Formats: sequence, structure tokens, C-alpha cells
Amino acid sequence: MKQLSKLQSVLLLIGGILMVAGTGLFAFLICWHISCWLFLAGTVLFVLMQLMQVYEGRSLVVRRLKRIQGAADLFFVVSGISMVDTAYGFLMRMFTNYEIYLTYFYNKWVVFLLIAAVLEVYTTHRISYELKKENPDVEG
Repeated sequence: MKQLSKLQSVLLLIGGILMVAGTGLFAFLICWHISCWLFLAGTVLFVLMQLMQVYEGRSLVVRRLKRIQGAADLFFVVSGISMVDTAYGFLMRMFTNYEIYLTYFYNKWVVFLLIAAVLEVYTTHRISYELKKENPDVEG
């Protein structure tokens, strides 16, 4: 697994912190017009840094897990877009009926975030386990 540079690691950490802060503030309706953008900015930072961490090995299991992690990243981005839409309602115009919009899209960022978080936790732990199995002499 390609290691991130110090700057990239810091950006990954900042992205994660912004995601948590944005989610917490938005969930408790504190500055929700700003916190949704915090979450989306953190998501973009987190996803970009995670995409830079490529796997250069030959293990099919780790390659599969990295693809699943990519799906989790996609769910994080969709969650951020959905959160911004919940605050501003910019996608409402795409729906012919307000009830359909409320039923299928409004405030569904929680579902996307939950799916992304579960996939992320699973892949992170499994990749770590598989890399330790691949290189037992390397700690981490």
C-alpha cells in the first residue's frame, strides 16, 4: 500500500475532522447552512486523499477491498451532496411532486452516511488485516 506523505496524512485527518464536525453541527441544527458545506469539504478532502493511497500489490482480496472502499467514498460524496440539498433544497426542482421529493431524497443523507461508514470501517480493518498477513514482519 502506497503510504501518504505527511501533508497528505494531515489533509486526510483534517477532512475526517471536518466530516465529523459538519455532521454533528448539522444533526443538532447548529449553523446548518454552513455545517453542510463543512461536511462536503471534509468529504472531498478525505476521499481525494484516500484515492491517492493506491494498492500496488498483487492480492486480489486487497484489490477487492479497495474497490469496496471506493464505493464507500462515493457514498460519502453523495451523502455530502444530499446534506447540502437538505439545507438548500436545490434538487427540489428536479421532482414534479414535493411529496416524492420528501419521500425519496430529502434528509436521506443519514442513510448514505451510514452505508459509507459501515463500508469504510469494514474495509479499513480488513485491509489492515490482509496487509499484516501479506507482510508479517511490518508493524502497523
